[in-house]
Amino acid sequence: MLKVQEIRELIKLVDQSSIDEFVYENEGSKIKMKKHTGTSTVTTVQVPQAAAQAVPVVQQAAPAAVSSTAPVQELKQEEAVTVKQADTSNLHKITSPMVGTFYASPTPEADAYVKAGSVVSKDSIVCIVEAMKLFNEIEAEVNGEIVEVLAKNGQLVEYGQPLFLVKPE
Repeated sequence: MLKVQEIRELIKLVDQSSIDEFVYENEGSKIKMKKHTGTSTVTTVQVPQAAAQAVPVVQQAAPAAVSSTAPVQELKQEEAVTVKQADTSNLHKITSPMVGTFYASPTPEADAYVKAGSVVSKDSIVCIVEAMKLFNEIEAEVNGEIVEVLAKNGQLVEYGQPLFLVKPE
């Protein structure tokens, strides 16, 4: 079975290529990706070896037959956030140091660490990026004011992706 990071890399490659559909099968696992209007959907199905040998490769199994014995996972690629270049030239970008899930608050019930207009110091925690059940606190890196929050709570973020724009003091 492919690792989550390998699946994310495949999503990027398929998204950047001109192909519309990609299928990968290996040792009873199958990954199928299709592009639809700018977003990519990935379905991973792990089929038991006995079932994989019984069903011809050309034929596709019905979802009902697979759902009771195999996990199905769908990942959707986020929409890119566009920011005008002229507006950001004097602003500091706080970027994600890793691939993971962006969380704006320490718990779902708690208020966000920061929002637009919040004043931060370089040691202030601005968010959490969770990767493989490890919650990494991200610091502001500069003293200043949060101008814009670029990521949404629960959004998958990439390495180096801008999360916040900060007007330095």
